[in-house]
Amino acid sequence: MDRYLIGISKALSLILRHEPHRSGIVLDPEGYAPLEEVLNAVRRRVPGATEQDIEAVIREVEPDKCRFTLDDGEIRANYGHSTADKIFHEPALPPALLLHGTSEKSVDVILEQGIRPMRRQYVHLTTNAELAARVGSRHGKVRVLNVEAAAAHAAGVVFYRANESFWLANWIPPQFIR
Repeated sequence: MDRYLIGISKALSLILRHEPHRSGIVLDPEGYAPLEEVLNAVRRRVPGATEQDIEAVIREVEPDKCRFTLDDGEIRANYGHSTADKIFHEPALPPALLLHGTSEKSVDVILEQGIRPMRRQYVHLTTNAELAARVGSRHGKVRVLNVEAAAAHAAGVVFYRANESFWLANWIPPQFIR
């Protein structure tokens, strides 16, 4: 994978997910910011970055994760935010089953306390087993947990559709995790 594009992707994640204020970026309630302002902030970290480079990041850097959305001159990170102001997502009806990748060492706590967002705004879930395993593998030996999303939704858990790959929730209670 192109190290240059990965560098831009990391800069975008830092700016749009974690530290927009440090770059002088103000996110709207849905997490969007003007592309021109974000590009200027990216250039402080990756000199010479262009709008075409950002488009290439969206297309080529782990495209199955759908990290960013570019829409009519604005860009946002679709999920993974750790900012104090919660990013708004429309509630959505989830599929019957969702998956959550985690580390083997976290399983007992999750089965007792549920899945919590930890340092993020939302819990991240997917229907893609390979993607769940890849996400979970970042933290050690991987375990993919089944989340009975339809049953959780029926019991009042609110789900949000981040993009084609990821679903979000505030918390998944333990009784819906297998």
